[in-house]
Amino acid sequence: MKKMLILSLAAAVCLSSCSVPLNEIPSSSESSIQETTEESGNYSPINYIRQTGLWIPYMEFEELMYGRSEDDFRRLIRQRFSDALDKGVNTVYLHVHPNGDAYYESKLFPKGVFLDGSYDPLDIAIDEAHKLGISLHAWLNPLRLQTVQQMSALPDGYTTKQWADSPESGFVREVNGRYYLNPAYSEVSDFISAAAAEILDNYQVDGIHIDDYFYPTTDPDFDRDAFEASGASDLAQWRRDNVTRFVKQLYDTVKSRNNDLRFGISPQGNIDANYNTQYADVKLWSGNKGYADYIIPQIYYGFNNATLPFEPTLRQWEELVGNSGVSLVIGLAAYKQGKYDQWAGAVGENEWIDDPNVIQKQIELVKTSRADGYALYE
Repeated sequence: MKKMLILSLAAAVCLSSCSVPLNEIPSSSESSIQETTEESGNYSPINYIRQTGLWIPYMEFEELMYGRSEDDFRRLIRQRFSDALDKGVNTVYLHVHPNGDAYYESKLFPKGVFLDGSYDPLDIAIDEAHKLGISLHAWLNPLRLQTVQQMSALPDGYTTKQWADSPESGFVREVNGRYYLNPAYSEVSDFISAAAAEILDNYQVDGIHIDDYFYPTTDPDFDRDAFEASGASDLAQWRRDNVTRFVKQLYDTVKSRNNDLRFGISPQGNIDANYNTQYADVKLWSGNKGYADYIIPQIYYGFNNATLPFEPTLRQWEELVGNSGVSLVIGLAAYKQGKYDQWAGAVGENEWIDDPNVIQKQIELVKTSRADGYALYE
């Protein structure tokens, strides 16, 4: 990996006024620059006590990468990060493994569909983020794979293709035309950890981040054979335990590389739905150390949402985290501002249109809460 300039003078000035990094900013009357190389082995991850985060999903990669040269991508991602920094963002979650693919050099997965060049976008993104003092977390979808059509076109050498072609193993299952890894098996947990390790061992990322794609269905047929073989009697709890196994393994994999690296999870904001539809044990992960360093519930609801109004939902998550030491960062739906919200009920469906300041009001409320920051999905 190229030598990287981690903190520039401009970034140091901004960061000193915006938030405090977990690793100490070098003190100097001149430029605060920390220079590290992969070979030197002394890379110190950039992370912040109070996060102001931003998700950059793979859907943006069509504009950033597809048909673009390496210079084009560097220019565009630099501008994306610079714009984010202007908004006070200090942490970016970059979607590098969204659908069983890779937007980085990988021996485990094929290139992402929007990467048609020969350059390494993750290497470039890390370089440009760190020049600005921005923490970059590699965002993974652990279970979601290619569509059936995409999988059929993959070379046979990929493990996921072999598993998909051997349905009797149970390791890969198809749901609504897309394949998913089945977390019922330790072999799958090991493979997910290997995916994270490949990134951690080859790139100077500051953390690993996963979102809310856990079990893709509540259908008992998805993992019936494994459940029956397990001897368990409670399908829902057994599934939660399966998810927790790979979450814990991911956390341990991150920490085995460098304890200053961070592992974060962004589950959906609806606590009950986490438990009953995706089998994500957010109470365990939020209320106890050893599963995640930070948790970002996606509280993508307006103040007038009929089912999950923003402020009471925020308070539920505050209570869930309590004094566990897990950092609570609130996910906010910046993309909803100015749009009709069809799921909010009659009272709340036009809130994001009628009130142009919903997000700003939510940010101000988060600042007075026990949360350690917020993250925007634009």
